[in-house]
Amino acid sequence: MKLLEGKVALITGASKGIGKAIAQTFVEQGAQVAFTYLSSVEKGQALEKELSATDVQVKGYQSDAADFQQAEKLVENVLEDFGRVDILVNNAGITKDGLLMRMSEEQWDAVIGINLKSVFNLTKAITRPMMRAKAGTIINITSVVGIRGNAGQANYAASKAGIIGFTKSIALELGSRNIRSNAVAPGFIETEMTEELANKEEWLQGIPLKRGGRPEEVAQACVFLASDLSQYITGQVIQVDGGMLT
Repeated sequence: MKLLEGKVALITGASKGIGKAIAQTFVEQGAQVAFTYLSSVEKGQALEKELSATDVQVKGYQSDAADFQQAEKLVENVLEDFGRVDILVNNAGITKDGLLMRMSEEQWDAVIGINLKSVFNLTKAITRPMMRAKAGTIINITSVVGIRGNAGQANYAASKAGIIGFTKSIALELGSRNIRSNAVAPGFIETEMTEELANKEEWLQGIPLKRGGRPEEVAQACVFLASDLSQYITGQVIQVDGGMLT
């Protein structure tokens, strides 16, 4: 039996990178998948077409996770289309890097809004349905940068550190309702975002496994947290970083 057979998952920001890998891996493990995209419309539609070729229900939604009302409407639509949501994966995120002295208010607000506020928006919207079901799994994608910080990424680090605090608080609030809340902290993962880094080789040398991670390796950690294999795990941060922060 597949690990996520019969479960319904909602994944934000799944048109590319880690989010896309999570959607693909969840479908491979038998989950029905609702996912969001915002500006990458063609990629989102292509992913929906690709995953719809399987024998599970899949649907993509163009929705801004950073917008409170859109998040509420999204959850309403997914519940209407799928009947329920067992798993929420808050993955939507961006970077707008720069040293603090040069960072604009817009750079700060955009990253905090999309990376952190979106987690609040979707989690709040899904809480009541999960409480009624007396079951649910919330997985928030943070980053090793949220644990150790990174020069030139004060906004990104703050958003990802905030996700960790939020994850642990929700685990305490909702544990009695059989709702689990965990975070996954990827390290250097080979995606479109990291391809643009000028000091890529320097990063790789600092990783004990001496390579970047693959998006599907982050997705596999999410499968574990979404499945019944992790029924007694909540409030935790799992680092998928090749030993970077060991």
